[in-house]
Amino acid sequence: MNKNILGLNKQTSADSVEKLNGLLANFQIYYQNLRGLHWNIKGKNFFELHVKFEELYTDSQVKIDEIAERILTLQGKPLHTFADYIENSSVPVGKNISNDVEAVELVVSSLSELLEIERVILDLSDTSDDEGTNSMVSDLISEQEKTIWMLNSWLGK
Repeated sequence: MNKNILGLNKQTSADSVEKLNGLLANFQIYYQNLRGLHWNIKGKNFFELHVKFEELYTDSQVKIDEIAERILTLQGKPLHTFADYIENSSVPVGKNISNDVEAVELVVSSLSELLEIERVILDLSDTSDDEGTNSMVSDLISEQEKTIWMLNSWLGK
């Protein structure tokens, strides 16, 4: 039998798990960047951005859990070590960023990278009738596109 317990093709589900683990790794780097930005932001926009970065990292924690649980639902094993996250991520790492513009630009570039990964997963889940993954990733994309628009507006772009 080529189908898993969910009625999805086993190989396609394995491919989805691999892609979702990549997304999970990238979200973990994004999350850690947001923590660092929250802690280290300085300047006239401190209060506004300190709160915004906390809002974003709190939201990311929820998303990370949803992604890991989707991997488990597809009968995969979520990555869970920092070594795995670093090895499987392409989101830029932000270190010692305290400047407001540089911080917001890092968030925008990180979200843009996540969107690229998510669109690949969306295509895969669409062609494999994996509505659970498709729905989750579609929601991520919609939210992140709006966040990019808002942050770009803050940047004056």
